[in-house]
Amino acid sequence: MDTETAARLRHAAVVAEQGAPSTTASVLVQAAPVILGLMQQDHGADELEERLVECAVQAERLGNARFFQNRPPTRQECSEVVGRDRCGNPITRAMQLGKQKHVLVLQCAEEVLKELWAAPYSIEQRYRYYPNARFVETISREKEARMLAEGCTDELRGTIKPDLVLHADRNLLESALTLDFKFPCPESNEPRWTEYGTSSPYAGKTQKKVYEGALGGRALLVSPRDGVVNRP
Repeated sequence: MDTETAARLRHAAVVAEQGAPSTTASVLVQAAPVILGLMQQDHGADELEERLVECAVQAERLGNARFFQNRPPTRQECSEVVGRDRCGNPITRAMQLGKQKHVLVLQCAEEVLKELWAAPYSIEQRYRYYPNARFVETISREKEARMLAEGCTDELRGTIKPDLVLHADRNLLESALTLDFKFPCPESNEPRWTEYGTSSPYAGKTQKKVYEGALGGRALLVSPRDGVVNRP
């Protein structure tokens, strides 16, 4: 870590000790003051937030344009079943659109992070989390691909896959800030964290709680309509 970055991190630590930043600070900084020291440029946190939201807006627009000629889908269209997964579970239009929009938004977000974020980051990294042992490990892309190819197995049970994890240093098992993009369908729905079902080892908990427990740091939502929000 160079001297300038170390100095910025010390400054961010002082900010954190003094309490939350003012309400004029970006939501990112309010959630994680440490990121002030991890930007490529001064005042980069505001720009990072703005551009990640722009990525979400762009992905929403392009995703809708493919099927709906620049209009948002209706509630009925969102609930339409358009296929089945390998396990025979229904795939709705909302799920299909969400997957396509995630591809677009993460391509955009990677370009933004390359420009603005000075520390390491992870995009759609899958982790296996052992909450009782308070232990987390990464799953390689190759192993994940094999697990997915095998279809309906229990190997994926208990794994998590946040969209973006911003790290403060080279420890890729700890998060300075975790971000998940949400594309509600219809767009009038509020973006919210997914709650794990009864078959999950995290039953009754939200993604936010599990992400924060596994990786530390705060977890925030990013959506086209509401921008970056710190929601329970």
